[in-house]
Amino acid sequence: MKSKKNAISEVEILIAEDSPTQAQKLRSLLEERGYAVVAAPDGKQALALARRRKPTLVISDVVMPEMDGYEFCRQVKADPKLGDIPVILVTTLSDPQDVIRGLECRADNFILKPYDERYLLSRVEFALINREMRQTDRAGMGVEIFFNGRKHFITADRLQILNLLLSTYDAAIQRNKELNHSQEELRSLNAKLEDANQELESFSYSVSHDLRAPLRAIDGFSLMLEEDQAAGLDDEGKRIIRVIRDSTRKMGQLIDDLLAFSRLGRKPISVARVDIAKLVGEVLEEVQAAAARRASVAVGPLPAAYADAALLRQVWINLLSNAVKFSGKRDEPRVEVSAYDDGADTVYCVKDNGAGFDMRYHDRLFGVFQRLHGDEEFGGTGVGLAIVRRVVTRHGGRVWAEGRVDEGAAFYFALPKEGGA
Repeated sequence: MKSKKNAISEVEILIAEDSPTQAQKLRSLLEERGYAVVAAPDGKQALALARRRKPTLVISDVVMPEMDGYEFCRQVKADPKLGDIPVILVTTLSDPQDVIRGLECRADNFILKPYDERYLLSRVEFALINREMRQTDRAGMGVEIFFNGRKHFITADRLQILNLLLSTYDAAIQRNKELNHSQEELRSLNAKLEDANQELESFSYSVSHDLRAPLRAIDGFSLMLEEDQAAGLDDEGKRIIRVIRDSTRKMGQLIDDLLAFSRLGRKPISVARVDIAKLVGEVLEEVQAAAARRASVAVGPLPAAYADAALLRQVWINLLSNAVKFSGKRDEPRVEVSAYDDGADTVYCVKDNGAGFDMRYHDRLFGVFQRLHGDEEFGGTGVGLAIVRRVVTRHGGRVWAEGRVDEGAAFYFALPKEGGA
């Protein structure tokens, strides 16, 4: 009786794999086990190589140029001199039809990508052990089966069919184990994310209290200087106090905006039907009342949306206040609000004839602190559009903008219709 070591050394395995990296990885794994290995980059060359030097076993990728793994296997099994060679197909097995293709070409086993090395070696050993059994269990006339509305004629022998179906079932078990492991990792990551959110909540609390307290002190003492010591201050001193108070006001607004932005990611979304026309009308009244200069606003038909009304209000406040602000220096500031149907989504648009922007910097618009205009031109903290994007994306939508310098800008956001989110 031959020893296991001698039996392995007499085995030559043919690899059909178009990826040099994957082929080398598989070659190294098999050679470390003691098997002799030859390789070809596609099914056509692998078939020619198999006819020149008959291998003991074939391991073939399914997706290859020239000739794929199924056709390569079919031709191996159809060749009287090669038909008894076990063929293992390496595949993602993402389509149930792959099993039928494997049966039709009389493959002996499936191995899923990406594969575990120990599992692959066990499949190789299993295929080699079953070679002689398969030679004594030949198929008869074949069998017709119906699958997915199509007829298929299977000529594989009973052991091939059994082995292929069992390997498919085994692959499904392996995939299920991987899925369970991924779910465990996801649960662990979610727990860590929850901890991180709690830390962020603590940070937000610290910002809202610890940073605001010294700001209030700075503003309060500078106000005292301005009111009580005004007679002893020259014009430069008064200007400096105004700068200090203005800077504390801006810092306070920045803190408020950052807190609002951080809360958006944690606030639960409560979706309901929102009357957009009514919401826009309410927001416009607030924005126009607070603006340094009112704009002429044209509002078209605005379909209702299914969203969180409070969060969506933040979107409209930021977009409309920006439009009024950036068009405020025009002789005739104009803002247009419109909407249109885009299949599964409703797209809303706020357009103005204001300062516009350079489209080369389009990607910067929706980032935190990203501003395309100086504070001396237009005030702001650079957080508003980041809030817009966060709210819209949390609703399963998307945002984008178009503009030209000194020719105005148009900001769009799309929200899924009812049931689309």
